Amino acid sequence: MTLPSRWLVLNLHVLPLQMISMVMVAVGIYARLMKHAEAAMACLAVDPAILLIVVGILMFLITFCGCIGSLRENICLLQTFSICLTVVFLLQLAAGVLGFVFSDKARGKVSEIINNAVVHYRDDLDLQNLIDYGQKEFSCCGGISYKDWSQNMYFNCTADNPSRERCSVPYSCCLHAADQAVINTMCGQGMQAMNYLEASEFIYTNGCIDKLVNWIHSNLFLLGGIALGLAIPQLVGILLSQILINQIKDQIKLQLYNQQHRADPWY
Repeated sequence: MTLPSRWLVLNLHVLPLQMISMVMVAVGIYARLMKHAEAAMACLAVDPAILLIVVGILMFLITFCGCIGSLRENICLLQTFSICLTVVFLLQLAAGVLGFVFSDKARGKVSEIINNAVVHYRDDLDLQNLIDYGQKEFSCCGGISYKDWSQNMYFNCTADNPSRERCSVPYSCCLHAADQAVINTMCGQGMQAMNYLEASEFIYTNGCIDKLVNWIHSNLFLLGGIALGLAIPQLVGILLSQILINQIKDQIKLQLYNQQHRADPWY
């Protein structure tokens, strides 16, 4: 394959990722602008919009190096693109291995993230929707149990809590009938004051951490396939960029050789 064909293939590989990164940044910025400033600043660490913006910007910068580097045949940019993809691939590989080897510590980190999300549930609409979706999909409530919602200032069960949601849980914890047309958003009222047996008649009492861990264990092949699907484009990008770099270097060497061995200086 010739040099122009190589950079064309690389660009066709990189451009979709670049478009995806721009869409991610645009969605993240739009989500941030749609929020109230006070609520948006309250929990930046758990804001999905911030995560979209950061990941999108990083993806754009990496793919920009690959795209411009191939178009301009710039070895420096291509090397940067290749190194960044290699680092991302190694980080993903390390995260998977460490998560498997140190499963207890990974579980503790997941618990910390979920508990932090519970605390900031009412501070961020995107986070709230994400938690509600997770609790409904996994049929769970809270981190370890439904009583974890007492960590949230609005759902806290202490006597001095003036909130109307005192001792309650979000509606996404509630058991819903299949034929229920209208969702009762107040169905979790006072559930934390009940014991497990009483509350289990109205809400999910099991926490989301165990449900999430069980789901991961039962879907290892699916997660492995997704990881492989993410890894293959990265490996292809690394391979194509290295091949292109080597071809550019060979072309430079050939030009230098021709300049040094010209018989006719006016040729």
